[in-house]
Amino acid sequence: MFESAEIGHQVDKRHWKEESVRLRHALLDAQYRLLHDARAAVVILVNGVDGAGRGETVNLLNEWMDPRHIRTEAFGPITAQERGHPEMWRFWQVLPPKGRIGILFGSWYTDPILAHVRDGEKHDRFVHRLERIRQFERMLVSEGVVLVKLWFHLSKKAAKARMKALESDPKTAWRVTPQERENIQHYDRFVRVSEEALRKTGIGEAPWLVIDGSDPAYRSLKAGQYLLDALTHALKRPAVVPGVPESWPPTTPMRGLDERGLLATQDYGRRLKRKGYEDELENLQGRLALLSRDPRMQKRSLVLVFEGMDAAGKGSTIRRITQALDARFYRVVPVAAPNENERAQPYLWRFWRYIPAHGKAVVFDRSWYGRVLVERVEGYCSTQDWMRAYGEINEYEEQLTEAGAVIVKFWLAITPEEQLKRFKAREATPHKNYKITEDDWRNREKWPLYERAVEQMVDRTSTRMAPWHIVASDDKLWSRIEVLRLLCERLERALDEVPARD
Repeated sequence: MFESAEIGHQVDKRHWKEESVRLRHALLDAQYRLLHDARAAVVILVNGVDGAGRGETVNLLNEWMDPRHIRTEAFGPITAQERGHPEMWRFWQVLPPKGRIGILFGSWYTDPILAHVRDGEKHDRFVHRLERIRQFERMLVSEGVVLVKLWFHLSKKAAKARMKALESDPKTAWRVTPQERENIQHYDRFVRVSEEALRKTGIGEAPWLVIDGSDPAYRSLKAGQYLLDALTHALKRPAVVPGVPESWPPTTPMRGLDERGLLATQDYGRRLKRKGYEDELENLQGRLALLSRDPRMQKRSLVLVFEGMDAAGKGSTIRRITQALDARFYRVVPVAAPNENERAQPYLWRFWRYIPAHGKAVVFDRSWYGRVLVERVEGYCSTQDWMRAYGEINEYEEQLTEAGAVIVKFWLAITPEEQLKRFKAREATPHKNYKITEDDWRNREKWPLYERAVEQMVDRTSTRMAPWHIVASDDKLWSRIEVLRLLCERLERALDEVPARD
């Protein structure tokens, strides 16, 4: 894979002078058109061998284009704060919105490669991390991100010669760090591991470009032209049009011949009297309070997800949970339709921002499942988008659990008759009028579509590590107690387990 990058490509001064001027103008023009169209985001990954010109290329790209619309981020070793989050969390924080360019100097490839080369991380773990990267990149591309993956290479001989030249000049000796001196000792293994990483992640949607870094003029023109091609491709992309007609395979779950679905078979008749409810509430809130303060929670985080039909009781149930928690421990995130900034990012971006560190909790009042519920039913995304979202959501939740998160998901289920009763009660109560809108009434007409979407969501995303809990909620008192009981039991089991990363 690296043979052609060790030939020693060169560009003469005349060619460099002519092409660099042309390329600079073309890149700047393409950047402004990308900014105006806001059709795609461009993410440039800069990786490779020490001394192959990565830093110089990053500086040059910022010089050739308008740096006000470029976000450049350099990633070093994972910090203590970052270790309290899933591995990909720090990269989600810096993704550029549509119309902008992001340059990642050191990327999601750096740590997997170095951990396998220097730290002795097992090959199976290395392969697992590469597979996660492939899935992540496919999702980004599907969400409108153009990935430009640059690998700058030097032969071992050239790398040693460059390091020696830098060290021999007092003006440049500072550029050779102790880490780089150590890296050159691992050159052969680093190249073998890197070659495997590039081979396994050079997917069609996001291929690698390996660049010979021995000649500054050559590598600059090569990287610049490749970036220009990527920008041109991004500008030619058709706009995403939701509502693409459905096709085989079927997009609704296969019910039994009697047409009885998962939600219709719940027991909605369970009731709890007020006195029994208050006793149970006090007991379970105390139990939850102790669990949230357990020292073992410092190696865990808690992610609560509440979904349900309108007026199912999500808000009142969440309040009974937060009453038991220290205000410094949790955050409640009410999720509405995405705003302009959120629409400019992949749909999971706004949820990654709120993922808690160890020892903390977040409660989502509606969540990322909107992609396969309201966005699906209302046609806010294409069929292909919400169908691939099942796998993306499962991968997302797997990353959270591997990082120590306890995910507890609730669907609060009610009958159409109970919902109608609650809607009318809201209309008749002045301080609850704001809770009922025209959209709520309109959504009732699509009840069968939502019901089938929920059944398929549960079927596709109820996993061992993050199962769905369907709670029949026609009686709010019984429902609140059931949610608290299930939450306490799930936390107790999680705290009894040894975290996978310890």
